[in-house]
Amino acid sequence: MALSNLAARALFAVVAIPLVLLLVYLGGLPLAILLAASGGRAAWEYYGIAEAAGERPMAITGTVIAAAIPLAVFGYQIGRFHPPILALAATITLIVFALAIWWRGVDGRPTGAVATTLFGAVYTGGMLSFAYGLRYHNYAVSTTAGMALVLYPLLLTWTSDTAAYFVGRVLGKRKLIPAVSPGKTVAGAVGALVASVVASWLYARYVLPPFAKLSVLPWQAVWLGIVISVAVQIGDLAESLIKRDAKVKDSSHLIPGHGGMLDRIDSLLFAIPVAYLLFTFPHVFFPVNR
Repeated sequence: MALSNLAARALFAVVAIPLVLLLVYLGGLPLAILLAASGGRAAWEYYGIAEAAGERPMAITGTVIAAAIPLAVFGYQIGRFHPPILALAATITLIVFALAIWWRGVDGRPTGAVATTLFGAVYTGGMLSFAYGLRYHNYAVSTTAGMALVLYPLLLTWTSDTAAYFVGRVLGKRKLIPAVSPGKTVAGAVGALVASVVASWLYARYVLPPFAKLSVLPWQAVWLGIVISVAVQIGDLAESLIKRDAKVKDSSHLIPGHGGMLDRIDSLLFAIPVAYLLFTFPHVFFPVNR
């Protein structure tokens, strides 16, 4: 990696990380706008990849839907937007089909257009909106508690990705799934899993009790670390598979040294919903003691 590339990554981190932390702390509309902007941009990049793979998504429509999902979740949370979820999903599907009829017709591959458009919106804005759910989770008894819950999957994602990279560079010989992602190794995947478990245990012991008033037993923290690390790695591989299908390297060149928005949040798109499910259905996954 060139020095200029490293410098670009460092500069981006210096600017982006404090901004994200601030917006997560503020919550409410500022956080919803962050999620909407990130989801919308990631959706736009996904549709670009889909077009490179020969699909014909309705990119503008899908981008608007992706950006609207976190804003709709915000409206639901403040009590201004309470439609039945299944009815809303059906209505959006009908609208997308109607647009496909008028804009694409039979010769415009309408089936693929509708499927790709709806999937792209759910994959990006839909998945990111779970961060808002964590920020205002039932276990979030205060502002710092909500922030601590959101930062849990963010920290484990960063830890898992970083460990996979460095352990893979040092010890990696056997490739994990070379047909999907040639750079990923078995050693990197194991290193990511171990590092995520350690980070999860430390976070559950030293951060959640004082800041979130939440008690997570050691074995529960280990389980969280394992499951979220697996989700992180699958999320990364999922985007690699999509890009491999389209024969593109990066989702875009939006962020110097990082590629596109989708390249930056691909792991989070899986880690955040999984973390939300683990905390929302504790009796299914493990008993969480408050």
